[in-house]
Amino acid sequence: MNDQEFVRFVEVQKTFDGETLVVKDLSFSMRKGEFLTLLGPSGSGKTTTLLMLAGFERPTGGDIHLDGQPLSRVPSHKRDLGMVFQDYALFPHMNVFENVAFPLGIRKLPKTEIGTKVASVLEIVKLAGFEDRRPNQLSGGQQQRVALARALVFGPRLVLMDEPLGALDKQLREQMQLEIKHIQEDLGITVVYVTHDQQEALTMSDRIAVFNEGRVYQLDTPDELYENPRNSFVAQFIGENNRLSGAVSGLTGELCEVELDGGGRVKALPVNVGEVGSRTQLSVRPERVAIDGDVREDANRLDARIEELIYQGDTTRVRLRLACGVDDFVVKLTNTRRQELHPVGAPVSVVFSAEDCRALDEP
Repeated sequence: MNDQEFVRFVEVQKTFDGETLVVKDLSFSMRKGEFLTLLGPSGSGKTTTLLMLAGFERPTGGDIHLDGQPLSRVPSHKRDLGMVFQDYALFPHMNVFENVAFPLGIRKLPKTEIGTKVASVLEIVKLAGFEDRRPNQLSGGQQQRVALARALVFGPRLVLMDEPLGALDKQLREQMQLEIKHIQEDLGITVVYVTHDQQEALTMSDRIAVFNEGRVYQLDTPDELYENPRNSFVAQFIGENNRLSGAVSGLTGELCEVELDGGGRVKALPVNVGEVGSRTQLSVRPERVAIDGDVREDANRLDARIEELIYQGDTTRVRLRLACGVDDFVVKLTNTRRQELHPVGAPVSVVFSAEDCRALDEP
């Protein structure tokens, strides 16, 4: 089998009421050993997609394949999947060893083999020595490690994780992101991970499927999603982004010219635009913009006024009002030259190259 298709969705649809599709004609594949994140806002279809892969929901149409086998008639308990949920789903009356050993007991493995496997996986998740503790004697991070160990202990073909870090505080969440990613890489396991947190997705994933309204808007590596979004939804959802609206006034070579709604013209890369006269939305990342900067003469330059300065340690976030009427245009500047920043109220120019400005579809 092609290693690009360890998991494959083929025109999968799902409706709960017979009318509204919450997943629409979903087709994509993933490789064995890959960490794929399903990312999107609430109600975008990402969790429903995970539940169909797990066998807890049946597709209304289409099919899902795992390792070359169609899953339509395979019940969930025979799909050989590990599951990790946000609420941990640990048995409160069992200790750590018993919780982790539970899937092995169901499979009727010998006690000596169970002991060896549990000891090994507890070592991996850094819980050796915690075997006799009950869940209520553990921190949230430790409980999540138990849930992860239970999902890994029987060597599943695929591990599914549904918002597993949502209940943890920010510092522990960031620590667990790296731990889960390192375990996945060390063991070579295949993971499908659901989250609405775009920073978490960027940190952990080999590839990310960005969901919205039941569809995948873009499936790509983290750097491609951030640097080269193919549509305005992905540009806005992944990372901070400045938006400028207007109409295409010219198409010349590899660039297009856009007349902004509030006046002024800029040049941009025509990533996803129609003909001259069609509406478009421009995407410019805050870190790609200079204030009164020394850039090429043919760069875009717009008049602005500084509205707010926010010190953020290594950077300063500058919010500006553009002369064309946009009042929430943001620039991120490193603080190595902080003493040269203009004060609030100062008139300035924002400068950015055409190559850093992407003309996309208007939502």
